[in-house]
This record gives sequence, structure tokens and C-alpha cells, in this order.
Amino acid sequence: MTERAVRVRFAPSPTGHLHIGGARTALFNWLFARHNNGKFILRIEDTDRKRFVPDALQDIVSGLRWLGLDWDEGPEVGGAFGPYFQSERIGLYRKWAHWLVERGYAYKCFCTPERLAQMRKEQASRGEPSHYDRTCRNLSPEEVRIKEEAGAPYVIRFKSPLTGKTTFTDMIRGDITFEHKNLDDFILLKSDGYPTYHLANVIDDHFMEISHILRGDEWISSAPKHILLYQAFGWEPPLLAHLPLILDPSGKGKLSKRKKRGAGEAVLVFVREYREAGFLPEAVFNFLSAVGWSYDGQTEIFTREQAIARFDIPGINPSPAALPYKKLEWMNGVYIRQLPVEELKERLIPFLSRPLGMPERELRQRRELDILVPIIQERIKRLDEAAELVDFAFKEEIEYPSEMLIQKKLTREQTLEIIDRVTEILESVPEFRSDTLEEALRGLVSEMKLKAGQVFGVIRVAITGKKVAPPLFGSLEALGRERSIRRMRMAREKLL
Repeated sequence: MTERAVRVRFAPSPTGHLHIGGARTALFNWLFARHNNGKFILRIEDTDRKRFVPDALQDIVSGLRWLGLDWDEGPEVGGAFGPYFQSERIGLYRKWAHWLVERGYAYKCFCTPERLAQMRKEQASRGEPSHYDRTCRNLSPEEVRIKEEAGAPYVIRFKSPLTGKTTFTDMIRGDITFEHKNLDDFILLKSDGYPTYHLANVIDDHFMEISHILRGDEWISSAPKHILLYQAFGWEPPLLAHLPLILDPSGKGKLSKRKKRGAGEAVLVFVREYREAGFLPEAVFNFLSAVGWSYDGQTEIFTREQAIARFDIPGINPSPAALPYKKLEWMNGVYIRQLPVEELKERLIPFLSRPLGMPERELRQRRELDILVPIIQERIKRLDEAAELVDFAFKEEIEYPSEMLIQKKLTREQTLEIIDRVTEILESVPEFRSDTLEEALRGLVSEMKLKAGQVFGVIRVAITGKKVAPPLFGSLEALGRERSIRRMRMAREKLL
């Protein structure tokens, strides 16, 4: 273990929206920092200008904030080790790339794209893996000078050792060894003067005093390159921990593209999709914490404070972890049921406003919502499920086929009788509350010698236009006496 103060970083590239796997990496770094009273740094690796996505940065920032992963240094926060955008640190990378050249650890490569393409083609024809053939590695200073004076563009490549091996200790996986003969002379600085990931990553981690790197296991193959760079610079490398890959829910494939599950429903890949689908951030936080790490082997619901207190790297399983999507839906339902009713109402309003075609301010003032939110709280697993349950109470007219009114083993005549008798009760019940309505309507069921499901099924369809709706008596109360009676009369007309 290092004696340095704990400083970890999450360093996304704004070439796409925040992936759920990237969010898990950020979360583990955040938990490690908070557990060790360290610092969590957000660094934006924005040197890949060709793949830059304009709204990606805002998506990354808002996604992290939604999950509650606040950073101690970085964009919008600042800090003593900035700038925190790699595009603002180009001079630093160029300086140290040329430093390596001057000391014999790297060299200028003048090979043209055409020559490299031909080289790769010939290697493929011989069944060899693609790698740079080191043509420019041994150019003399005079040859280099002539090419530079001729204006030939070049990249800077690292001079990888040809023999020996590099071993490093992964905090999750133990010792990992790479043979140098399998390493390429990888590019450090591109011909446009921009750094590759390898160079910028090492320089930034050093100057930002990063103590530990927790990153996805797809970067294991890059580790020997980075360690060789640290050795060339004479710098102490951070400790490494490569996190397990997240697989799709089947456990058979990488969660990299939109996968289908069930009846054609897509598994969500980006954090923004989880947010839009009505998952609570605290549920997603809890869920992601347990993908590849175990709280205690049995506890599934825990707070962020509990996670901070318990989190440690030895508890991370190195094996790939399937994304248990069904568990997230269950977990989200648990968190929804734990919310105070007023808070749940407030969180639901943005998910109701658009489908109901109603401004949020107006929704907050509607009495129907105050009645309906408590009775749907037990029934929804995601916030976006609420609109379909409660929309009947915000419509002037509802549409449904008349056949839906006739319940199993009932005739049209019996259904009409139920509607008439229910209408009488709705007109005469002294207080239009769910408890008084329930008492009166259950009495009607006994009196008519029918099953409750038959009578209540007729009422449910008549007032909501649905077979599945919130609890019946609360739905009636939400509609109110006048609208409930009007809908029962409309149901009667449908059957005539």
C-alpha cells in the first residue's frame, strides 16, 4: 500500500453519453475516496476531437450529479491541480513527449499512413498480428534532421524494451506479467500535436498526484505501457485496481450496445436512460454498488453512508458481473415505497406533466394527485409507470369498448343493473370518501349476490376505462362524486 494521501480520479472522454459501466467505475472511485477521507477528481479527457459529441460533457456532469457523486476537484469546482480538461494541457504533453525523445526513451516516426497501411496488409497476409515494424526506431540523428527540414510530419513513439518483462500487482487480481516482446512501440504524440491516451493519462495522473487508479479491466493490457512510461520518467506509479467487466443481464455478452430482453424491451445502457425511465438515483446508486462488490454477502438494500463505511477493494470480485436488471426494478420499488408521500408526489410530477399535458405547477395543485399518489405507491416500480395508472383522473372523456364493461359470467342486462345500482349509491352516499364508498359498495355486492370482482370490475372500467387501475375506492374519491356519476351514466349509454 502507498503512504500517499488517497486521490482518485474518474476521467471520461466526452465522445458519448455516460455509460452505466462508466458510472459504476466513477462510483467505486468515489466510494474509495470517501471511505479513506481522500479526494475524488473529475478529469475530462477531451483530446479525441474527431469523436467529440457536443452534449456529452453536460450529460456526464449531470449524470454524476444525479447519482450524488460530487467531485472535490474538476469542472465547475476547480482545484489546485488544474486545468482539468486535457485540451487545456497540450503544452505539458508535448514538453514531456520531447523530453522522452531527448533521453532516448522515445523516437520520431515519419512513416506515412500509406506505408503503415501497406505494412499491416502484408502482416495480415502472413497471418501476423498487426504491429509497428520499428522502421524509424534506429534512424540516425542526421536522418531525423533531414526529414524534419523537409517538413515531413511525424508521431512520437515510445521505445518499448525488446526483451524482459514487466510485472505489476493489481489490487484485485494480484501479480500480472507481460512479456516485452509482445509490446508495440506505441504512439505517444500524434502528428497533430495531440497526445494519445497513454501519454496524457500518465502525465496527468502524476501531476495531479493520483494515488490509486480504479478503472475497467479492458485497460489491463495498457498497464505495462503506463508502467514503462513511469519508469522512463522516474516517477512513482499509482496503485492499480482493474474492475470487473459488466455483462448484459444474460451474463453472456458485454454491455456495450442496446440489448433486447423479454418482449423486445431494451436494457438501458446510459445513465440518462435510467433517469428518464423513472429510476431513483439512490436506487441506482445502491444497485451499481453491488455490481461486482458485495456489502456483506447478504444485505441488498443499503444507504450510501453504509456503503462508504464498508467499501474496500478486497471486496471487489474480479470476475465479470452480469447486470441484474430485474433486481434493479425490484430495488427501485423498495425505494419508492420508502419515500414520504409528499416527496414521492414531487418526484412523480415531472413524469406526469408531459403525458398528462399539464404544467407542473398546475399538477401540484390538483387534489386528485394527493389522493392517488398514496394508493399507487405500492404498485409502481418506476416513476414512469404512474402516468398510465392515474391519467383517467385528469381526462374529461375516456374511451374504451363497451364489451370491457361486461365481466366474466355476467350478461349485458346484469351489467346495466349493476351500473344503475352503483349510480344510486354514488348519488346518495353521505360522504364521498374511499372508506364510506367501500362500505356501501361491498354491501351492494352482498345484496346482489354477486362476486366482488364482477361488480368492482364493472365500476373500474366505467370510471377509468381500464382493467388495471389504482384501488377502486380511492379512484372514485379522486374523481369525485360528480365525475364518477357522469362516467357511470356514460357507461350505461355505451351498453344501450
